[in-house]
Amino acid sequence: MIKYNYYKLSKSKKIRYLKNNQKNKPYVVFLHGFMSDLEGKKPKAFLKYAIKNNLGFLALEYSGHGKSYGQFTKGNISKWTKDTTLLIKKIVQKKDFILIGSSMGAWISLNQFKFFKKQIKGFLGIGSAPEFLENLMWKKFTKKMKREISTKGIVNLKHGDYEYPITYQLIKDGKKNKVLKKKIYQNLKVTMVHGENDKSVPVSYSKKVLRVFKKAEKKLVVIKKGDHSLSSKKWLKILIKELNLVI
Repeated sequence: MIKYNYYKLSKSKKIRYLKNNQKNKPYVVFLHGFMSDLEGKKPKAFLKYAIKNNLGFLALEYSGHGKSYGQFTKGNISKWTKDTTLLIKKIVQKKDFILIGSSMGAWISLNQFKFFKKQIKGFLGIGSAPEFLENLMWKKFTKKMKREISTKGIVNLKHGDYEYPITYQLIKDGKKNKVLKKKIYQNLKVTMVHGENDKSVPVSYSKKVLRVFKKAEKKLVVIKKGDHSLSSKKWLKILIKELNLVI
């Protein structure tokens, strides 16, 4: 039985998270994707891995996601980055950690390098989607959609079986969080894993993330027939294998 924890920001605001406390060992920090949560297979698989290998673990649901406080439509990359930074400071504290960023989680992971440069010892990206709001949404919106979001402040975007409420403030905030032109000179292992058949985010995004790292030991793994979430048993095994190599 998985035990979820809540971090109280105030009487009405709390963030739900998963953890495995370890005193003197590095942590694995998992950051989920856009409109996702901690009920999926990936966070549970990584938690299991951390427990088995006596590593610390942290995964959180950003505000407006899962069972954390707030409305999704009030959130943005800046706020979700802040939620993440806060929880890392509280749970991981001064220990070293490895980041795992799934989809949008890779964008939020890249933002953490501003705060924890010396503590981050590795980075594993899964279907990485930094700057997706402008490049994969805004630039592909029709004139009608752009008009609607500019006047009403929101547009409902259909993608596969899902409908995403995309706010204008979210798009604008995304433009303030550009990461792909940044340069990170840290010496660490960076592995990007991407599904060959990812219908949400092209493999080129994982390549762009690798270009940000100038001195890292870099690796791109393209999974044959792999989708965006890479949550099947077979693909989770590959992710765990790659995480093991980053640690």
